[in-house]
Amino acid sequence: MATTSDFRPGMVIRWNNELWTIVEFQHVNPGNWRAFVRTKLKNMKTGKVLENRFRSGEAVDEVRVERHQYQYLYRDGADFVLMHNETYEQINISPELIGEGQQFLKENTNIDLLLDGTQIVAVELPLFVNLRVTYTEPGVKGDTATNTLKPA
Repeated sequence: MATTSDFRPGMVIRWNNELWTIVEFQHVNPGNWRAFVRTKLKNMKTGKVLENRFRSGEAVDEVRVERHQYQYLYRDGADFVLMHNETYEQINISPELIGEGQQFLKENTNIDLLLDGTQIVAVELPLFVNLRVTYTEPGVKGDTATNTLKPA
């Protein structure tokens, strides 16, 4: 258990039976009222961000997550096959854990997995990927206000 005085950005807590990351927090002491901590929390499953107030000294469950780097190897049916970069252990994860970014994954891409014990809490994809445009529709005269350019 952690109290509001232990809050730090990046800390993971269990609140309302879900895992949340503390994005930012501010201790507020409004005059003759009781002090509270205003926090901005990000849901680790949905990515939704919300603001919440905790009473000063309120206890919450702190979750210890470990960050491990895996390499995306290939797709096996619907699952993605990843290999741990240090132990070379291979695991299969479902596309629901990766989310919308799965269409941008290339083989041999490094991915960070956040683990709570043996359970995968979140998948962090790289911010940038290098992709090549393989086909574009040719520009047609009249579709643009200026000159038509060559296809990419």
